[in-house]
Amino acid sequence: MGLYNAEISAGSLMLPESRRIARLLLQHPTVAQWNAALKDENLLQKNPATARRQARLIRNRLDKLDDAGLLLIADGDGEVASQTLLIGAIRHSRLLADFLRDVYGQDLRKLELKLSHRQWESFIDERARIDEAIGGWASSTRDKLFQVIVRILAEAKYLDSTRKMGLTPPLLHPTVIAYLKRAGDSETLACMDFRR
Repeated sequence: MGLYNAEISAGSLMLPESRRIARLLLQHPTVAQWNAALKDENLLQKNPATARRQARLIRNRLDKLDDAGLLLIADGDGEVASQTLLIGAIRHSRLLADFLRDVYGQDLRKLELKLSHRQWESFIDERARIDEAIGGWASSTRDKLFQVIVRILAEAKYLDSTRKMGLTPPLLHPTVIAYLKRAGDSETLACMDFRR
């Protein structure tokens, strides 16, 4: 398996759905309980195919967090929950982590005002030299990945909107900074907090 994958294209942060999944995961469900919650109880309130796809992505992200992180998503205010979801998304997607660090972070340091699709193309072409599997991604997949990453950054308040893509330097909530420091996760912190 390559360094990068396109799984992130299945959805953005999905805060309401992620809160429901986090509450379920805090109960440490068996496979049967997990399946029953998704199928019988329709936990995500989606059609079965969409629910399966979104639940798999959300769970893969949330599995990168411990119970303390799940609690921040399940019960934290919107800002804390969104930023904690971003932690899970960064840990789950090397593509997102590298884009935040190498493109978004560099733009902030250079005092750029907005992201552009051109930057994404340069970034993804550069990554294709590191992971040859990217060369096989269709242009529609590349475009979808950019759309989802932009939506994630807008939901986490790193961009002003998905349309304008103006950079809004993030202020990480102290609770989120403390969570990352307790975990000793300086790598994820470096992808999220550019004031350091």
